[in-house]
Amino acid sequence: MQLTRFDRWLREKYVYETHIHTLRPPESLPQGIRIVELPEVPGKRYKHLYVAKQTLAADALISQLKENGQMYTTQIVDCDAWYVPFIAPKDKSLTWWLFSVFFTTTCAFFVLLYVKGLAEDPDFRKNFMEALKLFKS
Repeated sequence: MQLTRFDRWLREKYVYETHIHTLRPPESLPQGIRIVELPEVPGKRYKHLYVAKQTLAADALISQLKENGQMYTTQIVDCDAWYVPFIAPKDKSLTWWLFSVFFTTTCAFFVLLYVKGLAEDPDFRKNFMEALKLFKS
């Protein structure tokens, strides 16, 4: 389903994080960058992993790596938090899901209100009971 602006904002703000792999560590790290220790694996090209929750911090680190001529690669991935499946379900829009739940709940409320009104009407109950007796016999 098509994502709305609100869905994209939610994902960018709370779900996505930028992983930056480098061959060697940068001279300094901007605020908001987390270092993740990678195991020593022979033949692995990139030795260091930096994780940025905010795009501004990731952009600052990337511009610093470009200035220093360092080799790097980036990946945008979903963070591993308990709330991610709720605010960013796979292939679904949270906005449209909330809209459909609200619409269904509202329709069900008014249908139940109408049925309650029918059940309290003595003429309707009398006619309904007569109809049941006709069907039984």
